[in-house]
Amino acid sequence: MRRRVIAAIWILLLFCVCGAHKKRVAPQSTYRQWTVYGGGSDNIRYSALDQINRDNVRRLKVAWTFDTGDAFKGSQMQHNPIIVDGVLYATSPRFTAIALNAATGKLIWRFDPYEGTEGNQRLFRNRGVTFWKGEGEGRIFVVIDEYLYALDAKGGRPILNFGEQGRVDLRKDLGRDVQGLTMTVTSPGVVYRNILVMGSQVSEGLPTPPGHIRGYDVRTGKLVWRFNTIPHPGEYGYETWPPDAWMYIGAANSWAGMTVDVERGLVFANTGSAAYDFYGGNRIGDNLFANCLIALKADTGKRVWHFQFVRHDLWDRDLPAPPILLRINRNGSLVDAVAQATKSGHVFVFERDTGKPIFPIEYRPVSKSKIPGETTADTQPFPLSPPPVSRQKLTEDLVTTRTPEANRAVLDQLRSLDNEGPFTPPSFKGAVVFPGLDGGAEWGGQAFDPETGILYVNSNEMPWIIKMVERPRKRERMHARDLYLSYCASCHRPDFLGAPPQFPALTNLAKGSNEKDIYRIISTGVGRMPGYSQLGAEVNQALTRYLFYGENQEVDATKLPDSVIDPPYIQDGYRKFLDPDGYPAVKPPWGTLTAINMNTQKFAWQIPFGEIPELAEKGLRNTGSENYGGPVVTAGGLLFIGATNYDNKLRAFDKITGKLLYEATLPAAGNATPSVYEVNGRQFVVIAAGGGKSGRPSGGTYVAFALPEHEN
Repeated sequence: MRRRVIAAIWILLLFCVCGAHKKRVAPQSTYRQWTVYGGGSDNIRYSALDQINRDNVRRLKVAWTFDTGDAFKGSQMQHNPIIVDGVLYATSPRFTAIALNAATGKLIWRFDPYEGTEGNQRLFRNRGVTFWKGEGEGRIFVVIDEYLYALDAKGGRPILNFGEQGRVDLRKDLGRDVQGLTMTVTSPGVVYRNILVMGSQVSEGLPTPPGHIRGYDVRTGKLVWRFNTIPHPGEYGYETWPPDAWMYIGAANSWAGMTVDVERGLVFANTGSAAYDFYGGNRIGDNLFANCLIALKADTGKRVWHFQFVRHDLWDRDLPAPPILLRINRNGSLVDAVAQATKSGHVFVFERDTGKPIFPIEYRPVSKSKIPGETTADTQPFPLSPPPVSRQKLTEDLVTTRTPEANRAVLDQLRSLDNEGPFTPPSFKGAVVFPGLDGGAEWGGQAFDPETGILYVNSNEMPWIIKMVERPRKRERMHARDLYLSYCASCHRPDFLGAPPQFPALTNLAKGSNEKDIYRIISTGVGRMPGYSQLGAEVNQALTRYLFYGENQEVDATKLPDSVIDPPYIQDGYRKFLDPDGYPAVKPPWGTLTAINMNTQKFAWQIPFGEIPELAEKGLRNTGSENYGGPVVTAGGLLFIGATNYDNKLRAFDKITGKLLYEATLPAAGNATPSVYEVNGRQFVVIAAGGGKSGRPSGGTYVAFALPEHEN
C-alpha cells in the first residue's frame, strides 16, 4: 500500500511539473495566428493549431490558389505571408504588395508603385511584410526597391504623412552619402511598441552602403536611432577595423530578419559579412559587428551584448536566418535562451540577458591566408554542442560514387585544391568551402517546438570553391575585357556563365535585352549588383558594347576611381563544386532535415530531404537536394515544409519520428516558409510557390491547403 501511495505521489508531482512546464512554455491560447513574419515575435515558426494532425493530414486538399500573374524568368517568391483578421498580406515576384481574403484567396487590393509602366523586373528577394496597429487603422510596412512604404492595411494606399508622401528612402541617414548605390530589404522589419526596426540588403562587392540597423517611428517614418554595424570613431569595436574603414567599407548588414523579446525590450539582430566578401586586405582586423548576433535595446538601439561567429570573414559566412527565442531545460530549470543557426551547420545557444554561451564554445587555430596583403584571424569559434547538422570537411571518402567517372574526376580536382577543413582561406589554387556559400542552415529559418524542446533545421550539403585571381591593374588605357574582369567577373565569371539565378549568365544578351537597358543596369545597379555610375559614361558604354556585341574597345581609364576600396584580388566567380554531369561532388545526402532535442543536445532524428526527379527515375532516391525555405511545426504533431528546389513538393512529416505523412506537388518550387492560420474555425497551411532557384522555372502562386470543409 505504501509503495502505491508513493508511486501516486510521484505521478502527481510529475504531472504538475510537466503541466506547469507546458503551460509556461507553450500556452495554447497563443500561437494560433500568423501575424508576424516567422509566426511570432520569437520567430520559432510554431502553431498551436491541431485541426490538421497526424490522423487526418493525408486528407489535406488545396483550399484555394492565387496567381499573382507577374512571375518572370528568374524571378523568385520567398514570402512568408502574415494573416491579420482574416486578411493575408504578401508580395509578388515584381514587388507588388497584395492583400487576399485568407479563407478564399480572393484579391482585396494590390499596391504597385510601378503601375502604368513595364513593372519591376529586379531580382530582389522579399520574404515578408510587417503589420502594426495603433489607435487608428492598421498599417502594412513593405520595402520595394530602396523605399520603405507605409500602406493602409484596409485599402493598400500609401499613408501620406509617413516619411515623404508615404515612403522613406533607406539610403538616407546612414552616416555617409550612398546615393547611387543599391539597397533594399530582404526580410521584413520588426515592431517594438511604436518603433519599426529595419535591417537591409546591399551588394556584396564594393562600393556598397554600410549595413547599419535603424529604428523608425511607425507613425512618422522619422529616424529614432541607428546602430552602426561598422563603428564610427569613438564607438565600441572601432579598433577592430582600419581607422577610416567606416568611410568606405560596406555591408555587415542585417538581412536575415530580427527577433523581439517584448518583455525584455530587446531586439536580437544578426549580421552578414563585410564587403568585399573574399578579400579583406583593406579591412584588416576582426571587423565588429560583421557576422555577429547583437542584442540591442529596442527603444534606443544601444548594444547590450554581442557574439561574433566569424572573425574577419573571407567565406561569405553571413548569419543566414533570424535568431529564435526558446526556453531550454538545464539541470531541471528553464533557461531563457536565444539560438542562432549558421551556414556552417552549427547551432549556437546563449543566455538571453547576458549573451553567455549555454553550451561550451571552443576557439581553434585556423589556417593562414597566402594571398598578399591578407591577414586571417588566428582562431575561430566552434560550438561543442549540439553537434553540427552538416558534414564539415570534404574528405576523399565522401567524394561522389554516383558513377566511376564522376568519382575519378572529382578526386582529381579535389587533390588540386586547398582543402584543410573549416575556414580554409581563399587561395589562387582554389579553396573548398564545405558546407558551401549557401549553407548549412539557410534563410528559411528554423522551427522550435515548445512542447517537446525540439529544434528543426533543414540544411544544404553542397561544396563550393573559392578561387582568387589578380584583378587587372589600372592603366591609363584599358580594354573593355579588362574592365569586365575588374568589375564584373567576380560575380558573372570570366566566361560569362555566372551562377544563376543569383548571378545570371551574360551570354547572348542581344537576344533577350537591348543595349539601352544593359547600360542602365551597369550605371544604376540591379538586385544585388551595385551601380557603377562612378566609372563614368565612357567606361560604362564600353562595358555595354563588350557585353552586347563583344567589342573590346580601348578607353581612357585615367578618371577611374583610384581608391582603397578596390581589392587587388577577386574571386573568379561563384562556383559550386560539381561532378562532370552537374551533380554535387559529394556523396548524398545533398540536403537534410534534422530534429535536435535542445534539452539533451542530441539528434532526435535526421533524414535526407528532397530528391532530384531525373535521378529518382534511375533508382537513385533519397539523395536530398538543395533547399531554400524553412519549416513550421504544429501542435497537431506535424512539421510542414516546402523548400526543396527540384521536386516542387510541400511535405508534412511526423514531428516526433520524421516519418513522411503527406506530400503535394506545387506549381513551382516552394522556396519559402509556410504560414499556418485559422479563419472561422478552419485551419489553413499556405505557401508561396515561386521557384526560380538553381535555374528552375519561376512561378507566382500562393497555394493554401485545408481539410475538406465537411470535416471541420
